[in-house]
Amino acid sequence: MLDKLFAKKLIVEYQQFVCEVQYIERDIDVDFDGNHVFVGMRRAGKSYLLYQCVHHYIALGHNPDEILFFNFEDDRVANLEVTDLDTIKLAYEELYAHKPIFFLDEIQIVDGWEKFARRLVDTGYRVFVTGSNAKMLSSEIATTLGGRYYIKEVFPFSFAEYLKLEHMELKPNWQYTSCTDIIRNFEPYFNMGGLPEVITKDTIYKREWLSSLFNKIYFGDLIARYSIRNDKTMRMLIRKMAESIKQPLSYNRTASLISSAGLKTKQETVADYCQYLQETWLMFSIENFASKLQEKVSTRKYYFTDNGFISLFLSDVKTSLLENIVAIALRRKYKQELTYYNHNIEVDFYLCESQVAYQVSYSIREQETRQREVKALLSLNEYIPLSSAYIITYDEEETIETADMIINVVPVWKWLLINDTVHN
Repeated sequence: MLDKLFAKKLIVEYQQFVCEVQYIERDIDVDFDGNHVFVGMRRAGKSYLLYQCVHHYIALGHNPDEILFFNFEDDRVANLEVTDLDTIKLAYEELYAHKPIFFLDEIQIVDGWEKFARRLVDTGYRVFVTGSNAKMLSSEIATTLGGRYYIKEVFPFSFAEYLKLEHMELKPNWQYTSCTDIIRNFEPYFNMGGLPEVITKDTIYKREWLSSLFNKIYFGDLIARYSIRNDKTMRMLIRKMAESIKQPLSYNRTASLISSAGLKTKQETVADYCQYLQETWLMFSIENFASKLQEKVSTRKYYFTDNGFISLFLSDVKTSLLENIVAIALRRKYKQELTYYNHNIEVDFYLCESQVAYQVSYSIREQETRQREVKALLSLNEYIPLSSAYIITYDEEETIETADMIINVVPVWKWLLINDTVHN
């Protein structure tokens, strides 16, 4: 049980911290007249987003004493229960006469938090919540919150945010000017990802920090939270998924691959582990638009939520990094609209509502590769008329005009910036 006096101490401490903290601003739209649940991987920048919201309210003239910020990952308040949430609220009310604005960081640690969050809104409080478990996106929690919150996924920094952090602003008509500085800055982002704390680390420490974060997610969020006894199987699964980016994986085939490596595994175990990896935001998956209902569940393509993690498992994986970074950008922007297409035709990504298709190829300079990528898009267009089609490459750019459609070949760094800055 949380001691009320200690809760008061923490409230005052957190107030001072969030009002003075240097934060990295996120390019994420926030309705400050609404209530929010920000969900995403650990260290993806959710806390920065809370700090940004705090400073927005202070800039509007709110007193810092009106801020009730609480970090539920603070090791001084382990094992809190839902009743402790009321203790925090009562502790604040004994300190101040204000009606606070709640900022509750990593609240998923407290079982039953969603009922408390709903009660706050029902009684007129403004509330911002973050969490690192995808269950916070579940229909059950959404039902409990009763439409009173915006629930928003938070991904690691986009390339546009990364450039802003590096003090590089995109000038008007930047697409038509020399972009050598942008291209030079893309390489570290491409290889090491967009986690804010990695970006700010010196190059020699980036891999070490990524490894430390992976181990925290692996042992804390996966092995401990889900009581996994055979962690070797889980680690082998993650490696196989890293090796198989670009290819659909079925539960049955993956179980066979792991078993052939000497770790006998059932299909049901693989299905559970894939679910756990997504619930902890280490990975996300997309379904095949053309498959039957059962296969939409059991056979999917899997991607890491940040490119940096791939580099921990594999070396010289430029093609995998390329498809993964495109998948992240599309998932960030289009969410559940994102699928792939595989039925006599293989197309890497298909936006089922917008009817836009993407092929990803490191280079199309070789004629055979060029013909294969173009043919896939033309074939899909015959079956489902496309509104637009793209081939995303590493550094090649052109327009391919055919009798039936125009295919835009775009270098990934440019496509990421256009995708980030053009709204749906």
